[in-house]
Amino acid sequence: MWSFRPAGRKTLLISIDLIIVELTTLLAFWIMAARAGWRFDGAYLLNNMGWFVFLPALWFFSAFLNDLYAPKKSIDLAASASSLFFSIILVIVVYFGIYFFATPGEMPRGIVGYQGAASLVFITLWRVVYISLFRHAVFARKVIIVGAGQAGQTIAQTIWQYARTYYRVLGFVDDDPAKLKQLIPLRGADAPLSVVGTARDLPRLLKEEGVPEVILAVSHSVGALLFQSLLECKELGAQITLMPALYEELTGMIPVEHIGDHWNAALPLDAADAQGFYPIAKRLVDIVGALIGLTLFLPLLPWLALAITLDSRGPVFYTQARVGKGGRVFNLIKLRTMVSGAEADGEVQRTQLKDARITRVGRWLRKTRLDEMPQLLNILKGDMSAVGPRPERPEYLADLERAIPFHRLRHAVKPGMAGWAVVNYDYVDSTEDARIRLQYDLYYIKHQSLWLDLIILLRTMGHMLLLKGR
Repeated sequence: MWSFRPAGRKTLLISIDLIIVELTTLLAFWIMAARAGWRFDGAYLLNNMGWFVFLPALWFFSAFLNDLYAPKKSIDLAASASSLFFSIILVIVVYFGIYFFATPGEMPRGIVGYQGAASLVFITLWRVVYISLFRHAVFARKVIIVGAGQAGQTIAQTIWQYARTYYRVLGFVDDDPAKLKQLIPLRGADAPLSVVGTARDLPRLLKEEGVPEVILAVSHSVGALLFQSLLECKELGAQITLMPALYEELTGMIPVEHIGDHWNAALPLDAADAQGFYPIAKRLVDIVGALIGLTLFLPLLPWLALAITLDSRGPVFYTQARVGKGGRVFNLIKLRTMVSGAEADGEVQRTQLKDARITRVGRWLRKTRLDEMPQLLNILKGDMSAVGPRPERPEYLADLERAIPFHRLRHAVKPGMAGWAVVNYDYVDSTEDARIRLQYDLYYIKHQSLWLDLIILLRTMGHMLLLKGR
């Protein structure tokens, strides 16, 4: 009765936040009226009604940009407080940026300060209440995982890591006799999970324990007995959730190694780039953005070129073969950040943390990601987009495609300067890193939109300001 799925809790958080933001906006106008000696009445509020739309819109834009409603953050008070603080700061910065260019007297100066301070206090208090309340077991949604193999263990571990106050996993059911009553440990968990029965026991377990949801973590085709049990569970009113769908919802990744026969979970059959409006709008944004970026970058280029030349011998620019959409190879352009002849022996090497080949100026260029700016020319040429999977070197592709399922799907879209994998994960130093990167990339390909592109671009700018490049 009281158990909500992550989407339901997210809706609850957003709804209460909206009420708080509207009430704090009202409070801000009351404070302004009291300080200025204005009459606080219906006419006064009607004249300022637009602010009750603008400020909440600005607030939610900032909140989503700072990932305030991610399942993992929403149950962690410290992470929520950090995201909330940066959301408020961004609202204030954006507001005063607009205020600076506005006609004098057109925008009230104090409104965002009053509203920001009040919303920070009241939303923080609401988060404390929310986290304290929903940590109680009565609000945890009971689930049983069908399948105790790698897919089942992966989703159990993911629930523990990202949503352990959302779900209470009662155990696994599995038809393998060797697994019955087996105890399966989870990293960081206080106790292991047990295999509590077989597919035949599933309907009985649902009725006895009052379980509202079953997670199907079976990568092969469903047998007749399991299918009949799932039908009976559905008749009992239980929700049947596929493991890849829940994993995707909790992590922002697609579990490529645990899809099995559910290949449609990885292949974006209705991807946005196949539709009429999105590719046209994306290309237009790419061209306009690249022209603006080059206009801002070109005045810096002579100084950067001088610094690169004085720091080490060699060319200012560096080109490298990369693989783009459809497997087409193109030359990616960068500012040189390594010593000349860094791969003179012909052996291809990935850049490592604290790589000795990186020059002093190159390290700074990588931190600020200014070395990537010449790729704006690749965007104008159409080799790349502003947002997409980072392009891979062709020398690595054969090994990666053998080791990682669905890896070639990265080439279904144009590669990008910024990407969902880049803002959520670190650089690729190994095959395991490449696998995790692919899971993020496939999520982007499946869910790409102008809104997601905007979030990625803004988060990338944040990484640049915080010197998170490597």
